[in-house]
Amino acid sequence: EVQLVESGGGLVQPGGSLRLSCAASGFTFNNYAMSWVRQAPGKGLEWVSAINWIGETTYIAESMKGRFTISRDNAKNTLYLQIIGLKSEDTAVYFCVKVRVSLYNDFDYWGQGTQVTVSS
Repeated sequence: EVQLVESGGGLVQPGGSLRLSCAASGFTFNNYAMSWVRQAPGKGLEWVSAINWIGETTYIAESMKGRFTISRDNAKNTLYLQIIGLKSEDTAVYFCVKVRVSLYNDFDYWGQGTQVTVSS
């Protein structure tokens, strides 16, 4: 059974930083690209970032470049998202997703999400 379990979210002040983690199991993690997607309150899903199977190529949404960094540790079957300079508009539930075909919108498994709230 494929499982994706996110952690690391929480309440953070503007300007702060977080590292989200996603522990993967039930599939050969290092065979698949992975992505992060977020959903802000009252809004639709927004693709955030993706990383190829070996971790050598990464993609970040244009509006998030410079503040978001995706990485993976295939030995630990874990995906990460480092966020710095958090803004109130980063408040969202962040989902770890397994890529099926497209890095941007074709996913076959989702985690339960981790809430990130940016507020003073």
